[in-house]
Amino acid sequence: MTNSPDALPDQSLLPKPRASWREALTVYLQPRVLIVLFLGFSSGLPLALSGSTLLVWMRESGVDLGTIGLFALVGTPYTLKFLWAPLVDALHVPLFTRRFGRRRGWLVFSQMLLIGAILLLALTDPAKAPLFVALGALLVAAMSATQDIVVDAFRVESLPESEQAAGMASYVAAYRIGMLISTAGALFLVSAYESTGQTRLAAWMWGYVTMAAMVLIGTLTALLATEPEQSARAEAATSGESAFVRVSRAAVGAFAEFLARKDAWAALCFVVLFKFTDAFSGTMTAPFVIDLGFSRNDYAAIVKGVGLAATLIGGFAGGYVARRYTLA
Repeated sequence: MTNSPDALPDQSLLPKPRASWREALTVYLQPRVLIVLFLGFSSGLPLALSGSTLLVWMRESGVDLGTIGLFALVGTPYTLKFLWAPLVDALHVPLFTRRFGRRRGWLVFSQMLLIGAILLLALTDPAKAPLFVALGALLVAAMSATQDIVVDAFRVESLPESEQAAGMASYVAAYRIGMLISTAGALFLVSAYESTGQTRLAAWMWGYVTMAAMVLIGTLTALLATEPEQSARAEAATSGESAFVRVSRAAVGAFAEFLARKDAWAALCFVVLFKFTDAFSGTMTAPFVIDLGFSRNDYAAIVKGVGLAATLIGGFAGGYVARRYTLA
């Protein structure tokens, strides 16, 4: 092959055209990205209901700090959700999978269980039955972690590569907003119920009932969405296999793919240690602030308000930069 000046250059070696700023921004208005945004809200909403918001309720009810510290273990399902992720990925939910598809079926199913778990937690009394509170909080965390598994799979399978960054930015932003609603929003709501003459216990109960109703936003989103094509193809390809074979393949494939990556164990240890310290220190923040004399409204406005704007701006800016300035 000659290097004549008239020869056309290899198109694969040319830099890819940069997306315009308008294209980079309008990606956030794509229906698929908007679906992911609302599912992100649904994922972020339950986290604080078994975490910081619950701890404020317990401290106001007179539960001692030692018991509150042990409630850090309630978040264990979020850490160990990788253990049952293969089950969610491979197993069918009777009626739901047939009606909505594999991903949407699991979404609706997990959200229905999540609503039930939050309502169960709403009916408990931390002062009289902390054990039942722990059981309710554990169920909320387990159902919330299961929903996270399905939403993550749905997001990856439903978005093309060019929309993944924007989808992740929308997901994180909506996740943070969901957390804000279930922390600052829930605390303000409890205060509002109290101002109507409700007892403190009744106000907390109705606050949690309201949060359970807001999970329906994610359920409606799942019903309006369409099943990802990748999931539908995988379902058709494995329709004749037994549940055991599907679960085994999903489990082996997931762990083998991760462990094949460079420095996989180092990355795993870093993430575990980072989240370990963050989880235990964060558990005591709410009761510490309450013990200092701040009200629940002060905690909602100051502790949970700081950093939200930075998180939202940073998330959307990252998605915009990734869309406009590709790595290739």
